[in-house]
Amino acid sequence: MSHFNFEKTVNELTRLDGPLQKAPLMRWQRKAKEADLRLTMPSASGDVSCVLSPSKPRSAKTPATPLSAKLPCHTFTPCKTPKSAALTKTPRKTPMKSYGDRFIPNRSTTNFEMGHYALTRKKESADANEEEEDSDVYQQLLNSALTNGVDPHKAKILSYKGKAPPQAEGISNNLKVLYSSVKCAGPKVNPTRQVPKVPERILDAPDLRDDYYLNLLDWSHRNLLLVALGNAVYLWNATEGSISQLCELPYADDYFSSIRCIEKGDYVALGTSSGSVMLFDIGTEKHIRTMSGHSARVGALDWNTFILSSGSRCGAIHHHDVRVAEHHVGTLSSHTQEVCGLKWSPDKRYLASGANDNMLYIWNATLGHDIKPLYSLSEHQSSVKAISWCSWQPSLLASGGGLADRYIRFWNMSTGTCLNAVNTHSQVCSILWSKEHRELISGHGYSQNQLSLWKYPSMSKVADLMGHSARILYMALSPDGTTVASAGADETIRLWKCFENIKQAKAPTKTSGETSTLSILKKIR
Repeated sequence: MSHFNFEKTVNELTRLDGPLQKAPLMRWQRKAKEADLRLTMPSASGDVSCVLSPSKPRSAKTPATPLSAKLPCHTFTPCKTPKSAALTKTPRKTPMKSYGDRFIPNRSTTNFEMGHYALTRKKESADANEEEEDSDVYQQLLNSALTNGVDPHKAKILSYKGKAPPQAEGISNNLKVLYSSVKCAGPKVNPTRQVPKVPERILDAPDLRDDYYLNLLDWSHRNLLLVALGNAVYLWNATEGSISQLCELPYADDYFSSIRCIEKGDYVALGTSSGSVMLFDIGTEKHIRTMSGHSARVGALDWNTFILSSGSRCGAIHHHDVRVAEHHVGTLSSHTQEVCGLKWSPDKRYLASGANDNMLYIWNATLGHDIKPLYSLSEHQSSVKAISWCSWQPSLLASGGGLADRYIRFWNMSTGTCLNAVNTHSQVCSILWSKEHRELISGHGYSQNQLSLWKYPSMSKVADLMGHSARILYMALSPDGTTVASAGADETIRLWKCFENIKQAKAPTKTSGETSTLSILKKIR
């Protein structure tokens, strides 16, 4: 008989469409049974006819406590104010307000029996007997009848709404991305302006000297581009496109080593390999005068109204007053090697000089022969040729180092401190600031020979302009501030429309007390 009982028990366990005879009661059956016991519980006097008002069954979290332990069973008397009982509500265990940091399952659409079966059902062994095909068909029929065709193995245990509840206004939640099904919208960033990646025009520059320490390109305020090719200087009219020769040295071994146009006027200063400085009138293409004094070639020039500063290979910097015959009015002699960078600040208060001795000196505007530098900056590890003052912040200076340094450094002239240093990973040959945009452009050598456009002060790169096949030696900015001319060792001059969308600066009004530079230069003898 025992084996018949065992077989009967197995048959009951394997049947899914009939109730189990000896299985424990279901949860709702236990709750109903407990509720029936509470309604027919005997009172203290032994009367079992005491009728209580039906109440909701207690939660499974807290065990049910007999009512006799709390109150004696008596017939309830009606309250004098029946409305007060209706107004008294039991506080909800789950708040109705939805918060933006919660993602609660939707109970109305969740099949808990299916989830419980999917979690507790053991996986079948890999070596199960697959000979009974009728069993698989029977399981499929059961799934279609009991679970509406949903495979229990692929059913979702919990069901959620399509989107997370919206976040209350004024509440910031940094962890929302962890459990939100919708991607958080980031702050809107203005798109970076488009910069043309190809040059607007390419000019041939044969016999352009491939010398890092020279400055052979400049752009005058009359829209004339000047370039020194060998022992001659040429003018290219950017408005008309015409080319003319300004001058030529008499000896083939001599060459021009620097060019610098005056800011307002028709005069240009030319440094030569013999150590002399020549002045020319661009409008008439005539030679004005020649000033000597240097013992080696003049590689850097810059103007401070009627004072012309020149730096030579011997390391000396001379100040020339072009109005008088005795032009030599000052000497700065702190550099020990060739001066290759020389720039006056926009307010003409400071002079910055860089040389092959890796030093950057800042001088005040005092003229004399025993002047000491205001600041001696030795952070660069290579020659300092690229020097440029910020046009919209006169106390800000940018300097670039050579092949062994490759850094662009920013200096505050009020304190003489370095504000920032950016590694460009290539030789820095030239730097120019934009007149209107908070940007600057730098020309580089090995290995990409590119022009890099930077956003200041973040120093995020706006664009890289490629095209030169050799290092970029010299750069010049057009008078309107829109075009950059770059001259490379590949003997080409390329014009880039870097700042095409900048606003045209308003022309400053001239007061009656100001004296024009042109009238001052008429006194040159």
